[in-house]
Amino acid sequence: MSEVKLPIEDEEWVDAEGVEPHIQDGTEDEPKPDIPTELNILPLRDSVIYPMLIAPLSVAREAGVQLIDESIVGNNRIIGVIAQRRPGDEAPGFDDVYEYGCAVIIRTLVKMPDAVRLIVQGVQRFKIVERIQEQPYLRARIELIEEPDVPEDRTEEFEALRRSVAALFEQAIRLSPQLPDELRTLTQAVQEINVMADLVAAHMTLSPEDKQKVLETVDLQTRLRALLEMLGKEVRVLELSSKVQSEVNTELSKSQRDYYLREQLKAIQRELGEVDDRGEEVEELREKIEQANLPQEALREVNREFDRLRRMSPGAPEYTVARTYVDWMVALPWNTSTDDNLNLKAVKEVLDKDHAGLDKIKERIIEFLAVRIVKKDGKVRQPILCFAGPPGVGKTSLGRSIAHAMGRKFIRVSLGGMRDEAEIRGHRRTYIGALPGQIIQGIRRAETNNPVFMLDEIDKLANDYRGDPSSALLEVLDPEQNSTFRDHYIDSPFDLSKVFFVTTANRLDTIPAPLRDRMEVIELGGYTEEEKANIAVQHLIPKQVEEHGLRPSQIQFKSEAVVRLIRFYTREAGVRNLEREIGSVVRKATRLFAEGRTAKVVVNQKFIESCLGAPRFLTEEVLERELTPGTAIGLAWTPVGGDVLFIETTRMTGTRGLIVTGQLGDVMKESVTAALSYIRSHAKQYKIPEDFYEKTEIHVHVPAGAVPKDGPSAGVTMLTALTSLLTNRKVKDRLAMTGEVTLSGQVLPVGGIKEKVLAAFRAGVTTLILPDQNEKDYLEDVPEEIRSKLKAHFVKRADQVLKIALEK
Repeated sequence: MSEVKLPIEDEEWVDAEGVEPHIQDGTEDEPKPDIPTELNILPLRDSVIYPMLIAPLSVAREAGVQLIDESIVGNNRIIGVIAQRRPGDEAPGFDDVYEYGCAVIIRTLVKMPDAVRLIVQGVQRFKIVERIQEQPYLRARIELIEEPDVPEDRTEEFEALRRSVAALFEQAIRLSPQLPDELRTLTQAVQEINVMADLVAAHMTLSPEDKQKVLETVDLQTRLRALLEMLGKEVRVLELSSKVQSEVNTELSKSQRDYYLREQLKAIQRELGEVDDRGEEVEELREKIEQANLPQEALREVNREFDRLRRMSPGAPEYTVARTYVDWMVALPWNTSTDDNLNLKAVKEVLDKDHAGLDKIKERIIEFLAVRIVKKDGKVRQPILCFAGPPGVGKTSLGRSIAHAMGRKFIRVSLGGMRDEAEIRGHRRTYIGALPGQIIQGIRRAETNNPVFMLDEIDKLANDYRGDPSSALLEVLDPEQNSTFRDHYIDSPFDLSKVFFVTTANRLDTIPAPLRDRMEVIELGGYTEEEKANIAVQHLIPKQVEEHGLRPSQIQFKSEAVVRLIRFYTREAGVRNLEREIGSVVRKATRLFAEGRTAKVVVNQKFIESCLGAPRFLTEEVLERELTPGTAIGLAWTPVGGDVLFIETTRMTGTRGLIVTGQLGDVMKESVTAALSYIRSHAKQYKIPEDFYEKTEIHVHVPAGAVPKDGPSAGVTMLTALTSLLTNRKVKDRLAMTGEVTLSGQVLPVGGIKEKVLAAFRAGVTTLILPDQNEKDYLEDVPEEIRSKLKAHFVKRADQVLKIALEK
């Protein structure tokens, strides 16, 4: 760079923006100016100026502007510049600047609206020896520092240091894009070692502290060694930066090259009229893979199949297989989830609105969400619930309600009659037409990895030579294993641990024990008459009215009509038949409106009988049959709810012993034998002839002979009926019982208490005999309004049963 050498008043302003500090040309021709011993001191931010260097300065602070003005007015163009210790200080004092600085001569000055811009040239180092003033600007007495000469006996040592500094400087210029190549010549052009050291320090991107250290170091050897250390560190940083940048550029250039080549290929094909649909298809697949955010193992498998696909002809048989596989993999929601609704009050309101009763299940859902709220860290284990109960109590619709309340997607798969293991795990891709199993298909349909997934009718799974689906479900429904569920088709682990699994069953004994053990079973009993009435009014009637095109204002169901429908036209644990009968009534009303009726239809007892005919059931079923000695009423559990069981016995002359009919299972036949053995061993106690069995045949029959019956819970009923027959004592009216009896006369607990009690209540029973150990089930499961209308006796021994059941 050349320097403008004009008097200040005649100089033109040279823009200081972007001007690099440089060495003064022709310094030997111009005499060194006299530097006074007292100087005005100008503090600099983030800058250090060295002797013999020219640099632009911009002065904006008020004290600095005043310093420049007074210096120029006094015809004194030499000032001192010193770096600030902290660049952020707005009004620095002597304590805020370093002690060493550089005397400079002002070569150019231009006043701008916002600042004064200078070009200054460094003259000589100095050190502050006395502080003269701090206001309005700094002024101090200084001591000039002379540059040391190179000793003649150490010329070679200094030359080696100079060359080392020059070599590192050239290496830094080569590595740094910020240093122009023209600077390479400066180290050769400048012969003075001290000037070269200052020049290198000025141009390198060193910190202000390092630059100040070079300025303060007077000893030439120490200065060169310090500069060498700084240059070595800077060159190492630049080499690392260059290496990183080179690696990035290599990646970018490869990607850019591939992109340009593909674009050129497309352009050539368009010009030739050869549009490559397959190329576009492959490129579209590649973009989908990149956007799918697949786990590492799944991504590796997809890329392997995608590479095969690219090299394959579209006409090849394997092409469609590979394409379908890639489509399945990118369509699965590997990392897509929905947020749960954690407002417990809102969830409870939704569940209550959709279903009446079912408090156990609702409480379980609320508890799960409460855990989600409290547990902030780690994974929350999803529950795996099994709703067990008779048909029509709302198990399937409850799953949909749970998903709605929690804000999740709902997927339902029916397992009834499924007998192929591949329906769960999928087919291997070697087979033609292979697809993933129902689990992965359901997840894809849901488009999230945390839906509510209902496996309906899990008790009706079958198996044959193709495998056992219930065994395949062991992994799906195990929280410890399903985080790495591997479908045969996708052949990569998929995380099912976020899925909320719900299964339904009518009976639990047909579910394999290991599978049953993995599920949290919640039993749903039948509905009471009052609950059915509420469900009919709140849900079933509005639904049927809407489905048949009527408005609520056109039809009205009287409450007594609803009760009559429940009591006389249906007899079930759920409400499915009730909904069917309500639909029949609404259809009749719809026909009336279609035929021209305009008046509102009021559904009462008369209207129901005109629609449905005479009542199908008598409300007091136990009164339909005459109870004679030898007849007793038992309670039975069936997959469709509870039922009453009439046990009939009779005696006749003969020697065939015991006859049992009514299509009874082995366990029930053994109950009859055990009851008879107990009576024979206690004949004297009940005043029965001890030889009655020698010349008497006893026939035990359970009506509804076409229906298979089994189980031990009719033991006390068999005992009571046989004792009633042999003692000729009638069983008390409206009394029913259940319980297993042993040879020693103990009464053991049985299951299905709620269903049995509700069936007894529907049939008109008022007195119950139940095992003592079932008292807790009776109190917990049977609603209070039913218990208040029944009298229950809890017994431990057979003699208690006979004492309560038989008339005196």
